[in-house]
Amino acid sequence: MPLPPLIAVEEFFRPPERTRATISPDGTRIAYLAPWKDHLNVWTENLDGPPDARPVTADAHRGVHTYHWTDDPRWLLYEQDGEGDENWHLYRVDLDDPEAPAVDLTPFPPGVRAAGYEPAGPGRAILRLNSRDPAEFDLYELDIATAQLTPLARNDGRIDDWIRSGTGELYALVRTESGTRLLTGWDTEHGPTRTIKEFDTSELPYGIYPVQVTPDGTGVWIGSHLGGDLTGVARLDLTSGTQTQADRHPRLDLDTRAQVFPTLPPPLVLDRRTGELIGARYLGDRQNINAVDPHFADVLKRLNALSDGDLSTLSSDESGQLWVAAFTHDRDPGRTYLYDHRTGLSRLLFRPYPHLAPDALAPMRPVTLTSRDGLTLPSYLTLPVGVEPVRLPMVLLVHGGPWARDSWGYHPVVQLLANRGYAVLQVNFRGSTGYGKAFTQAAVGEFAGRMHDDLVDAVDWAVREGYADPARVGVLGASYGGYAALVGVTFTPDLFAAAVDLVGVSDLPGFLRSLPDFTRPSLAHNWFRFVGDPDDPEQEADMRARSPLTRANRIRTPLMVAQGANDPRVVRDQSDRLVEAARSHGADVDYRVMDDEGHSFVTPRNNCDLYRDIDRFFAEHLGGRR
Repeated sequence: MPLPPLIAVEEFFRPPERTRATISPDGTRIAYLAPWKDHLNVWTENLDGPPDARPVTADAHRGVHTYHWTDDPRWLLYEQDGEGDENWHLYRVDLDDPEAPAVDLTPFPPGVRAAGYEPAGPGRAILRLNSRDPAEFDLYELDIATAQLTPLARNDGRIDDWIRSGTGELYALVRTESGTRLLTGWDTEHGPTRTIKEFDTSELPYGIYPVQVTPDGTGVWIGSHLGGDLTGVARLDLTSGTQTQADRHPRLDLDTRAQVFPTLPPPLVLDRRTGELIGARYLGDRQNINAVDPHFADVLKRLNALSDGDLSTLSSDESGQLWVAAFTHDRDPGRTYLYDHRTGLSRLLFRPYPHLAPDALAPMRPVTLTSRDGLTLPSYLTLPVGVEPVRLPMVLLVHGGPWARDSWGYHPVVQLLANRGYAVLQVNFRGSTGYGKAFTQAAVGEFAGRMHDDLVDAVDWAVREGYADPARVGVLGASYGGYAALVGVTFTPDLFAAAVDLVGVSDLPGFLRSLPDFTRPSLAHNWFRFVGDPDDPEQEADMRARSPLTRANRIRTPLMVAQGANDPRVVRDQSDRLVEAARSHGADVDYRVMDDEGHSFVTPRNNCDLYRDIDRFFAEHLGGRR
């Protein structure tokens, strides 16, 4: 096969023509994201009749990435923060008056975050707001039409989350000093009323997820191990506290990636009209959706026949007959269909990236590696098209989190690198989620230890298999992946020929001390458990020993660092001090700060500029084609 043509960076990182389409409850319209003034915004379009596509939001600065239909066809909601600070506001759009400006339904001063939006009956929604205390989220009911917020429950400082049944009963997930979680009834004046269930969440980095009230209000569906290693779906009775299995997969974990990346599909598939559980998503090398409802099982069979990809965004009208379905795919991503179950007919609505030819893109294939201590490491290898896969320059692409995972599908960074002639290896190192509780827990105490050994072992595997040239291996990662890149150039300075750190942690104690208040209630079960508590002198000393900043004098690998100036999680000081220390010891560091970005870079212009520089940087140091 001949070499594919070089594809410009802009072709990978410009906004999709259309994406994330969903159908209205009455089945007459779709909403989707599409560019308006070069930034993604929400558009709507009638499904029948003459074309009438029009933008209904107008954000020309950062764009819009999350929106919600309401049960009233007049109103559509969307979320936006301030330049990446993650202090989200909820806005209302009047679909009947396209000229009316969007209304901020949470018009609070800077620093207030609206979280946990969920529908709550006709014209109403539930929100969590930290307007009283940055670290404590109180529960409110929102009247969407009037924008009135009614307080429902005040956080007493121990509440991780609230549950409200469809009939108005309140429940709370309460933290205890021993590290467990209590599900309790909740009285708005007196607080906890009765303990329903005690959960040992000490082994779960993010606690209990998902939590979804059953339509009859007598129970909740939750993610549960049910005494095993893998996560399935259980029904918890709110009267007795007993758990019964609702669904599980014999070999795969429930797909909980949406807990970290809310734009991904949720693990539970619910009936649009009744709210009943009709399916659950599981994830291994590829996705598997279990249908727990006969009607949905038939629909699912028909939808899966539309593509050899994996179902991603999925929505139906209230009748459950009209469906809009998009598919994850490594080379033809986001292909989106309208399917009518009454007739069995379907039609392609759009391809988000029609300018990208699938044959010019590189297939991603699952591979299984073994660590030096015998742990199985599920991974993905992408090899460039038209090149003999022998002694190639290679980029180790490390996912963030670290309580997340890599998965099969289209990744613009992967495809850019493969198009330039690099092999790309993505490793689900210990600590990644989605492979059972024990695999995640294997990372406790292993930052810059066995977690990094897993990455080194992966590079060694690629060299042994003949894919990678050991003299031309680079590393690239964001967030935890950025930390891993920095660990690579400070703990194993001879392994990589080039490294790119995007918003990576350099100083573990400083990172934990500067985290925003809204993250603090969960620290005991993730960062404190896996890495340490910086207020404990002995643990702080260990954390400093695992911090790249402590070893900045060992950096001799060409290094690029990029940082969002408004990042609330990995603050700019983390990168500033690392770069200053490395340069003071003679290291070659290319540093850029994005003034209008946070922890995730979302502006197309910034991403194009950044990846043009990364393309140039790796070409210079690894020898990829340009």
